[in-house]
Amino acid sequence: MIIDRIRDSDGYRREALRLGGEQIHTPRGLDVFNPYTGKRVGTVAMASVELLRRAITIAHGYRPTLSRFERAAILQRAAALLRERSAEASDLITAESGLSKMDSLYEIGRVCDVLGFGAGEVLRDDGQVFSCDLTPHGKRRKVITMREPLLGVIAAITPFNHPMNQVAHKVVPSIATNNRMVLKPSEKVPLSALYFADVLYEAGLPPAMLQVVTGDPREIGDELLTHPAVDLITFTGGVGIGKYIAGKAGYRRIVLELGGNDPLIVMDDADLDKASDLAVQGSYKNSGQRCTAVKRMLVHQAVAGAFTELVVEKTRRWRYGDPVDPANQMGTVIDEPAARLFEARVNEAVAQGARLLTGNTREGALYAPTVLDQVRPDMAVVREETFGPVSPIITFRNVDEAIAIANGTAYGLSSGVCTNRMDVATRFAQELHVGTVNLWEVPGYRIELTPFGGIKDSGLGYKEGVQEAIKSFTNCKTFTLPW
Repeated sequence: MIIDRIRDSDGYRREALRLGGEQIHTPRGLDVFNPYTGKRVGTVAMASVELLRRAITIAHGYRPTLSRFERAAILQRAAALLRERSAEASDLITAESGLSKMDSLYEIGRVCDVLGFGAGEVLRDDGQVFSCDLTPHGKRRKVITMREPLLGVIAAITPFNHPMNQVAHKVVPSIATNNRMVLKPSEKVPLSALYFADVLYEAGLPPAMLQVVTGDPREIGDELLTHPAVDLITFTGGVGIGKYIAGKAGYRRIVLELGGNDPLIVMDDADLDKASDLAVQGSYKNSGQRCTAVKRMLVHQAVAGAFTELVVEKTRRWRYGDPVDPANQMGTVIDEPAARLFEARVNEAVAQGARLLTGNTREGALYAPTVLDQVRPDMAVVREETFGPVSPIITFRNVDEAIAIANGTAYGLSSGVCTNRMDVATRFAQELHVGTVNLWEVPGYRIELTPFGGIKDSGLGYKEGVQEAIKSFTNCKTFTLPW
């Protein structure tokens, strides 16, 4: 596949659709801007409904026959290529998303992990064998299970907060299972998705297995959700859009990974230095733009004062600013409207009685790490998902109250717990209404292989993570035979 990407001396990229090995430029383009500088860093083609249908037709008409070895080799080569180009790839993520170089380099490492775990899972046949002579009514037979690719196409829609890793978590399991995917990346950060696709093509992926369409979701979104050749829709993003997808999808499989409102719960026996480290890292990495970021700090009233002092001190030391400066730990949020929303929510909370301890200053899309205490659970800053670097502190009196506050939102994605008492830790593990409970870790901790996902408004219970996504992207068939 020959890439005819157009770049000028400043790195500006004019990108085409990726359809069946062709580069399709369109009369209309969608501009991509650097959130920190405001400079246009690229333009991508805007797909029409007709071009989207063409992409789906190409994908549906192709039947991959790659062996397990061939699929694993493609993923391994792609990981090797991406590691070699990590500086360039991370520069692109930083340019279009405003994430710091620290965060974008870390993201490239995670993408390579996804590719590596995908290659490993391809080589592992998880088929099961059942004997049938287990009851008086059984027979001398065996039942063998096998996983097969879907008959139709997978439609994937990815968000802005992890411009390449969220793409990898959908594309890699699709390749691993010999499926065909049409990918629609976020219109805010499409360049990284196209870069990743090109790496896969270079590594040997048949282009028909992955089509990439960019454009306005208001124009092409419904067609992607309702086209009769689409068997499965996988989406990561906001709750409102996720529920819209569920309403439009009809009789097809949907995998929704939606928002989170994740607590870090700090008990009175906790090592406060360690807990406050987790609090600030969980709040500010990736500019706080993670569904598993620490969105609420629930702190036992006996240690709330000392914990809060440590969080404020460490927040003030958190370096933020120009994303390309390697010394900065945090860059911008995705755009100025997002930063304005955080500012407004914090101001509203202060007007309702919360106390601003540091932060809440804004310059364009650059928003300072912010700490609030005296926060109540009914305030919008914690009732809703505040998708940025804001640390609201809520106090509680005992374990029962902590569990009630933690479970008191519409979300149920993840959580972190800081305690050394196993009886308390196991209560949280059993009674928190979430998909993940991490003891002495941030809510966002996982590896790219392990199951990940939430309940309630955080998702339908289907899991991401390479292994679980492979299961979601396949049909299980049983074969029985005399034995």
